[in-house]
Amino acid sequence: MAGIYVHIPFCGSRCAYCDFYSTTRLEEREAYVHALCRELSQRRDEFAGVGVHTVYFGGGTPSMLTASQLREIQESLYRHYAIDAAAEVTIEMNPDDVQADVHERLLNSVSCVNRVSLGIQSFDDALLRLIRRRHDGASAIRSVICLQEAGIDNISIDLIYGLPGQTLERWEHDLDVAFSLGVQHLSAYALSYESGTPLTRWRDEGRVCEVPDELQVTMYQRLCQRALDVGFEHYEISNFALPGFRSRHNSSYWTGQPYLGFGPAAHSYDGQHTRRANAADLTAYLRSSAVPHTVERLSEAECYDEAVMCGLRTAEGIDLDALAARFGTARYRYLLAAAAPHLLAGRLQQSGRRLRLSPQALMTSDDVMSDLMASDLTAL
Repeated sequence: MAGIYVHIPFCGSRCAYCDFYSTTRLEEREAYVHALCRELSQRRDEFAGVGVHTVYFGGGTPSMLTASQLREIQESLYRHYAIDAAAEVTIEMNPDDVQADVHERLLNSVSCVNRVSLGIQSFDDALLRLIRRRHDGASAIRSVICLQEAGIDNISIDLIYGLPGQTLERWEHDLDVAFSLGVQHLSAYALSYESGTPLTRWRDEGRVCEVPDELQVTMYQRLCQRALDVGFEHYEISNFALPGFRSRHNSSYWTGQPYLGFGPAAHSYDGQHTRRANAADLTAYLRSSAVPHTVERLSEAECYDEAVMCGLRTAEGIDLDALAARFGTARYRYLLAAAAPHLLAGRLQQSGRRLRLSPQALMTSDDVMSDLMASDLTAL
């Protein structure tokens, strides 16, 4: 399997918590689409003969583009890459961009789209205003209904928990609404305070307070139980889906599949040892005939650490036989030795030849993962 990620960096406004690469320079959209199609053409040999099973339009806000601009990108993608007829094709949208003409703007402009990811974050109007989202709770609900009426039957929504002022009751309300809408997928993330964002500055100035760790843990536990109660699979630390509706694209990241990323700040991986990162610079992207980027060659130790970290994020966990075959006996034995105390303490579980986090360890997963990593084997 292989995937393609297409970064659309435009947003109508910047959210208070966001540190993803994006811009409000909407006047650059047309020039950007031309530059993006140029990159798609220039790099077509990187996936020569490789079938593409997932495409993800992320951002930023891809739905800020016009129908003709989206269609131009799609035509370039399908002209230069062998995209499977049954590929999962996802587009991120904001609720305020989902209008009554969604059928024309989405289904007809990017006819290959069969999955939509909505950045809702909360249905609580006060919290939405705090984090500078442009929609309210009612429009978020309407956007889901509008997509369903347009024929989209694979809808994912994003929520954030641990927002300043968010109580357990307010989080329960968000979950009530989310699970009442008939969506197929839910991604829920603990708020993180990123350097340089307005939310972090407000916290440092004492204008907002972080939610206590104990409350954030309770919110996560309630999320996991509520998802289980309505039949959602908890297939990755932050992701839940009805059977058959896991995100195939995001799952490929966790299983080490190759992917190409296009646009400023987009990343690529060959599935082995090489990563590429496009420069996070829209001006340079538009002006350069060749996309500014860096290439990183991963060591065997770094690949091992990534395999451990990504494997433990998933419900399937680490395939011990596959890990031993790929990284050798020394790292395999190290993993087993490092895992032993966590198995005894119930933080890890082993079933057959798979090692996974126990449910109670999901919120403290970083500690377990770091113990199992072994960048330096000289001590073994």
